[in-house]
Amino acid sequence: MTIRDILVHLDDGASCAGRLDAAIQLAQTHQAHLTGLYIMPHSSIPGYIDVQIPADILQTLEDRLIATAQTVEEKFKQATDLAGLAAEWRCQKGFAADLVLDHGHYADLIVVGQRDPDSIGGPALEEIPDHIILSAGRPVLVIPKNYAGGTIGKRVIVGWDRGQRATRAIHDAIPLLQKADQVSVLIVNRDDSQDDGSKLPAVDIAHHLARHDVHVEADHITSTDMGVGDQLLARAADMGADLLVSGAYGHARWRELILGGVTRQLLDQMPIPLLMSH
Repeated sequence: MTIRDILVHLDDGASCAGRLDAAIQLAQTHQAHLTGLYIMPHSSIPGYIDVQIPADILQTLEDRLIATAQTVEEKFKQATDLAGLAAEWRCQKGFAADLVLDHGHYADLIVVGQRDPDSIGGPALEEIPDHIILSAGRPVLVIPKNYAGGTIGKRVIVGWDRGQRATRAIHDAIPLLQKADQVSVLIVNRDDSQDDGSKLPAVDIAHHLARHDVHVEADHITSTDMGVGDQLLARAADMGADLLVSGAYGHARWRELILGGVTRQLLDQMPIPLLMSH
């Protein structure tokens, strides 16, 4: 698969500039079309709130929402024009997570921001990464809220456990891995003293990636008191990685998909961009 269509979710938060920079960098690298999607909330008051708001106040709120969207649009168009990209701006009203999901069906890669409890967007924006990762059926690149620029995908660490989701993630990532200078496929195995033949090999997947012209090495870690998430983050720091690739794990609870422990930890503590598939 090649990356020809990238969708980036935009908002008026402080972390949006870094997210846009990351999406532009990837679009340039892969000669891809970039779509910027801005979700404008409704200015009306929910029906369950029993209060009457004067029409002029509602209009003022609407005007502010439009002005904010126009400001983000101008920044998007200026940045993509400067980068010489084929780009498209889209602005819709509604629930952010659902609309990003709808538009994401037509993208090769979806770029979103890390959850930020301090975001002015509130809970609606916080739900985006989880909802999109588990429901889009597309690879999702999550950009850290404090991302300050730099390379993405030159030094990549890939978490591998031979499972379905890791398999999906690693194959979704191949277009990125092919352009990397260094790729390390990491497996966390149990203590050597307890070897019963169940250790997971990284050599086979490394050979497979090498056949796709990926410069890859297999790496094993013996598990310690540190969890898998901690091991991945520590090795990424040691390697100076600028991208982490992992499958996303979730399970059903109260009819909702809840992210598993390692996935939740990576999303909450990620110091570098994180590519996930489910």
